[in-house]
Parts: sequence; structure tokens; C-alpha cells
Amino acid sequence: MKNPAKPILLVEDDQIDMMTVKRALNDLHVTNRIAHVENGEDALAYLNDPASERPCLILLDLNMPVMGGIEFLRVARDVDADPRIKRIPVVVLTTSEEQQDKVESFNLGVAGYIRKPVDYQRFVETMRTINAYWTVSEMPE
Repeated sequence: MKNPAKPILLVEDDQIDMMTVKRALNDLHVTNRIAHVENGEDALAYLNDPASERPCLILLDLNMPVMGGIEFLRVARDVDADPRIKRIPVVVLTTSEEQQDKVESFNLGVAGYIRKPVDYQRFVETMRTINAYWTVSEMPE
């Protein structure tokens, strides 16, 4: 990723999917640390904790218990939300094929919406594309 010193926040409740993301990023030699939380509520707690390092990217699942991805986006992208949180790019990484999830995600300011490939090699290629994009993308400080 662009700033290897900054973590990537992975918001994912499925342990297998979490391990798959970590494995794919490791296979691609992405050196960013992965900060993992299991739902949107935990992600907000992480982002609002002064002791937590601000991530360079959020990879967000949609279907999670407690607080799902859409609910997380509504809070994180709210008009009154902390501007430092609002500026962190979010890529939805989900199994959802629902058109409404795509529309709502983009309405809430996501940088991308990607369906998780089932095949591991395709998943690695998906993560390679995400990495390549964020390596060249210029972000505000």
C-alpha cells in the first residue's frame, strides 16, 4: 500500500475470510499491518481510540452481527463525523450481490465495491488490484 507504516483496517466477522485476506496480502508482500475487528461497532471504537493508529485503508464486509457495514458507513460518513475518519478510503469487500447494497455503499462514499471471489487465485488478483490502486492514489493527510 502507499504508506506501509500505516495499518489496513479489516472489518470482517468471518474468520476464514479474515485469514484469506491476510494470506493474500502476505503473498503479495504487502507490508502494512492488518488491524482486524469483527463488526462496525468495533471499527468505530478502533477509529475513535486515540491509541489506535489511523489506517490508510478500510476493507469492509457488509453482513456482520452487531453493526453491519452499511450502518458503519452511515455513522462514519455522517455530516458530523470526524473528518479524519471520513477521509479514510473504504473498499467494500463482500459476498453481497444485492444492487441496493451497491447503491447505498456508493451513496455513502465508498471508494470501491468488490465481491469476494471464491477461488483463491482470483482473490489474490483482486487484492493485487486493490493494492496497485492504493499504491498510486494520492490521499490527503
